[in-house]
Order: sequence, then structure tokens, then C-alpha cells
Amino acid sequence: MLVAEAVGRTLVAAGVDHVFGVVGSGNFHVTNAMVASGAWFVAARHEGGGATMADAYARTAGRPAALSVHQGCGLTNAMTGIGEAAKSRTPLVVLAAEATNRASNFFVDQDALARSVGAVPMRITDPQYAVAQAREAVATAVHRRRTVVLNLPLEVQGAEVPERPSPGGVPSQVQDLADFVPPEPPRPLAPSSADVERLVSALRLAQRPVFVAGRGARSPAARDALVALADETGALLATSAVAKGLFHDSPWSLDVSGGFSSPLAAELIREADLIVGWGCVLNMWTMRHGALIGPDTTVVQVDDTEAALGAQRELTFGVLGDVTTTAGATLTALTRSTTDAPGGDAAGGHTAYSWRSDDLRERLARELAWRTVPFEDTSGGGRIDPRTLTIALDDLLPRERVVGVDSGNFMGYPSMFLSVPDEQGFCFTQAFQAIGLGLATTIGAALAQPDRLPVAALGDGGALMGAAELDTVRRLGLPMVVVVYNDDAYGAEVHHFASGDHPMDTVTFPDTDIAAIARGYGFTGVTVRDIDDLAPVRAWLDGPRETPLLIDAKVVADEPSWWLEEAFRGH
Repeated sequence: MLVAEAVGRTLVAAGVDHVFGVVGSGNFHVTNAMVASGAWFVAARHEGGGATMADAYARTAGRPAALSVHQGCGLTNAMTGIGEAAKSRTPLVVLAAEATNRASNFFVDQDALARSVGAVPMRITDPQYAVAQAREAVATAVHRRRTVVLNLPLEVQGAEVPERPSPGGVPSQVQDLADFVPPEPPRPLAPSSADVERLVSALRLAQRPVFVAGRGARSPAARDALVALADETGALLATSAVAKGLFHDSPWSLDVSGGFSSPLAAELIREADLIVGWGCVLNMWTMRHGALIGPDTTVVQVDDTEAALGAQRELTFGVLGDVTTTAGATLTALTRSTTDAPGGDAAGGHTAYSWRSDDLRERLARELAWRTVPFEDTSGGGRIDPRTLTIALDDLLPRERVVGVDSGNFMGYPSMFLSVPDEQGFCFTQAFQAIGLGLATTIGAALAQPDRLPVAALGDGGALMGAAELDTVRRLGLPMVVVVYNDDAYGAEVHHFASGDHPMDTVTFPDTDIAAIARGYGFTGVTVRDIDDLAPVRAWLDGPRETPLLIDAKVVADEPSWWLEEAFRGH
């Protein structure tokens, strides 16, 4: 067995069942080894697209994925997607063929590339250790929630794995692979009793608590633990953007906290006297540069990574611990202390349901959603208001959906006007704030949620950057809806510099018929300029959906997103 085959088989044995990428000479054998072992290879048209597909798949499926790239240029092509995954702590293994000869055209310092974007560089160094090193790479990705760049030197890949124990007593790698058992996960980090008591004390004193759940709380177990603790303490429930949909079924959900918050959600978060971030960094986006935090609000962050505590914001105190474990321990301690206190709740200082009321429940049901906020429809002149468009699409599209969103001036509209059934229905690759990732994001999410309608929301700039992956959508037979919010510009820059006397020629473009481009890739292409133009969308939804659908929506160009305008003001 060659090292390339041993590495590929090891990854599949460890639970990596999807590998994405572009195959060249250097990663040909390791990719085929994974396929032969039962993994599904998804061929992207560009390594950057493959990286983002793998990232989105891992996030949405809740298990690791692999990216396979050629040495040198294959890796550099993928670096933006790898950077996004690394910043998001996505469990991803990048199989990167490596030219170690400095005279090779393909030589680059691949370790330095990985470190530069926050990924963990590792390497297969010797045939006799290949299986152990591949296993370590998967364990690092899964159990430390890291993106690992596993460098595969060409000369090592082509070597044979020893079949007999080495003189040093190293077991046969072939036998080791046959007996492979995935590494056991570490036990969830339990908080200290002192930290639990501090959190219990803060919750007892709070009259208006708000929980904000982030990436570290995106699991059914964490959701259930937080809902139980919120029900006991009267907390309202919000999420960061990446965890949108986590509390979809709760009548006390505020949806997303931060720039995307509706006016009612922002009002209630500002009134909170205690904000607890659960697996959430409470950064400038989630807290609107601190504008959502009152001057006397107690701010607490719960995270199982010590370096994350207080990294983005000054805290009243931090709690080091796993979200699910900490929420459960806090609920146990809170109910025990309340029950044990003479006189029950009053003597124990417990103030559950302090601001949950029937009136607030009704107000949340009536006013929370962005679509209930009055606005002036600016449609006209061959352009449709993005709010009008997105509300209509929300009504048309089936509820069982998975929405992927690109970056840009438009992104607040699909993020907040399109509902999702749960946290697995929304994939938000925005840690790097790169445009052009949205289509690949939705492909990865669609493969992880095959029973849902995939909906990609893109700006025209991002759609054209990632247009090569339209072929991947068609080739995979995905019944995807791609919505392009087309203002013929890089709208974020247009609105950012609109207040000054600046030429806009560098960020505005002639009209592009993106629907025609999509038809060339085998899509059904529809151009929408007003609400009546959505009739073909209904026909496509009612039909067999034999082709993917792209909606080239000519949106009003002079409408800045509320969230981006606020972000540019810095508050």
C-alpha cells in the first residue's frame, strides 16, 4: 500500500465521508483512495469553491469534511475558503499535495500559508507513521475544532507503507489501519463550581436577562439546555448570525442579535440588565459596536476556549466551560439553591419570568419579524425593492429550506426576511467577509441537507465571482434556487463612499444579464423587475424542478442596507 492510499483510507475510517476539491497530479491518488473507501468526491470548478463547499458541508452536517488540492497553486487558489473555515473553527482537513523541492514551479511555503489564515499546518513525514499522522490530523480537526492543512509531500505519498514492524517496534501501519478505531473525543469541559455560582448569582439578580447563543451553541443538546435555563430564569433568547434559527420554535426568541436585529429585538436587548453570550464572542457585529449593551448591563461570556473569553469585548466575568455542560450545571445549581432557600423563590432571590408576560409574547409574535416593520416600497423604473422581493420569495418558497448567503450590501435582506426552520437551515460563511463564497456555501449546505430546498442569496458581484460553480450545481442535479440581488455595482462601496464627491466608475458596472449566463449553464433563468415577474418562479416550484433556477432580480440600486449603513457609522 502506498502512503497516498493509506492516508485516504484513514480519513474515511475516521468518519470523513465527503471530500471536495479539484484533482491534479499531486492529489490524484489520495482522492481516489478516499472514493474507493466509500467517500463521495464532489468536484468543484475552482479550488476556492471546493474549500467553501467543504466548510459549509461540515458546518451543516455537523461532521468533518475534507478538501483535496494540488500542490502549490491548488492550495493558493483555495486560501480564501480555507481562511474562512479557519476563522470559523470548522473541523476540516485540507489534503494538500506538497512540492518540497525549491526548484519546482509548484513550491511555496505551505506551512506559512496555513498559519497566515489561522489554520493548523501538519505533515505526513514518514511512510511508517503515515496512518498515525493522518489520524492525528482528523482528531485535531474534530476534537479541537480546527481547520488542518495536512501537507502530503510528493515523494512521501509515492512511498510504500511498511508491512512489518520496524526495528523500533512501530506496529505495521497496514494492520493498524485495518484495526482502526476513531479517536475518542475529549470530555466536554465542565465549568468550575465558583464560575457556576457567579453565573447563578447574576441570574438571580437579573430582572431582564437575554441569552445570545453563537457558533458554540449550534447543537440540539445545547439548544435544549439553554431553553430549559431560559425558561427557569425568564431570559429572552437571541443568536448571533451564524446560529440563526436555533430558537425558531420558541415564543421568546428575538432571532438575531446585532446589525440584523429588528427594531423590537434591538429595543429589548438594549433593555437587558444581563447579557450572557453562550459560545458567542459578542463582537462588534453581534452587539452593534456595543450599542446594544446598556451602561449598567452585566455582560457574561461562556466559552470552552480560554483565549476567546473577553477577546472581543470587556466582560463583567467569563465562564470557562462547554455550553451544554455549563447551562445544565447552572440550571441544577439554580433550582437547588432556590428550592433549598427558606420561603422558596422570594427568599432565594430568584426572579423568574420577570419580563416574560402575555403582552410581550403577543408583541413578539406581532412585531418581531422584519417583514412586519412598515417600509415605503421603492420599486419602480424597472427595479424592485429588495424588501418587497424577499418577502414575496419567503411566501413562495417551501418552509423546509437551507439558505446560504453571500456577503455585500444586499445580505441583510435574505438573512432577515427569509425564515429558516432551524439552525441547520442557515449557512453563513462571513468570518472573512469575502464576497463570492455564497454559491459554494449553498452547494455544501445542500449536500448536508438533501431533503430541503437549497436557496443561494447572492449579490451580482459575488454571483459573477463564483459563476464557475453554477456548473457544479447543474452537474450534481441540485434543485437549487439562486437569487441574485443585482444592482450592477459593488453596493457596499457605493453606499460607503456616497457621502463624498467621489467617482464611482470603479465600483459600478453596465447591466449584466445574469439570467442568460445561468441558462448557458443549464439553469432556468428568470429576470425579475417587479412583483409580477415572479410568476415563473411559482411555475418552477410547482413543476418537476428538473433544472436549477436562477432569479436575476434587478433591485433598487440606491437602497443601502440598514445593517451596513450602521456598521459604517461604527455604531
